[in-house]
Amino acid sequence: MVNHREVTVNGIQMHIAEQGTGPLVLLLHGFPESWYSWRHQFQPLADAGFHVVAPDQRGYAGTDRPDSVGEYTLLHLVGDVIGLIHALGEREAVVIGHDWGAPVAWNTALLRPDIIRGVAGLSVPPTRRAPAKPLGLLEQRFGKGFYQIYFQEPGVADAELGADLKDTFRRFLVAASGDGAGAAPVVPDGAKGFLDTMPYPETLPSWLTEADIDAFAEQYRRNGFTGGLNWYRNIDRNWELTAAWADAQITPPAYYITGTRDIVRTFGAPGFIEKLPELVPNLRGVLDLDGCGHWTQQERPDEVNAALVEFLKGL
Repeated sequence: MVNHREVTVNGIQMHIAEQGTGPLVLLLHGFPESWYSWRHQFQPLADAGFHVVAPDQRGYAGTDRPDSVGEYTLLHLVGDVIGLIHALGEREAVVIGHDWGAPVAWNTALLRPDIIRGVAGLSVPPTRRAPAKPLGLLEQRFGKGFYQIYFQEPGVADAELGADLKDTFRRFLVAASGDGAGAAPVVPDGAKGFLDTMPYPETLPSWLTEADIDAFAEQYRRNGFTGGLNWYRNIDRNWELTAAWADAQITPPAYYITGTRDIVRTFGAPGFIEKLPELVPNLRGVLDLDGCGHWTQQERPDEVNAALVEFLKGL
């Protein structure tokens, strides 16, 4: 059984879902997701002998949503992970992150290798610090319609994504999956918004149910999308705050999982997988799932679970 409770972390009330006993493993979701994104991982990881905890991260779902955009920097998010580990009475943990949760996991391992005994990232790999503020570079490469640029204006994407929660999740989850038409990362001229790039799927792929759509929509009724969008609104600020760690390596044991149809792969340079050991010298393995899209652990839970259990037991 997955149990739910709230814990106080760095002055906010954080909702967590947990199962099992043993060494602590934190599962960090991305955008637009919640603890529910890890629903297929609890039982297998708990059965393997681990205390599995998936929080709703800062600003999401059942966790508090601070008002100030400046309270969503990467240092706040890493601080929440460390604070949660301590709130759970532990001195160390393994962190596993997907999408935005992956940079949080990678950076927690980078900044606190004394506490993180292993790290795994799904979809988003660790990256080198950009040579200039990232948003300007992204605009030069993709144009002003790039979704991360579109997300910057307070209230705009918030209102669009929050207008019809079930419609948003239905379009977004299917489009960015390996079964979808692909979520276009650029909002074209003349489009009403981000969701215009995603067709409405009449039928759902086998990995996604109507109950899943209902669950995500219900969890977002409290906080909407503003908290998660505020993570994007700190991209340039994060670049400034992490200057001291430019070219630093992530030293804990690490694992990376990706999918061949994940749109994130189009953002990076060719050969990025082969170059991962330059940033992560203790890389224990890479799982590249043929045909898998962006929602890695939801689309291919059996393969992801087997890989994570093997990685965790090898630490």
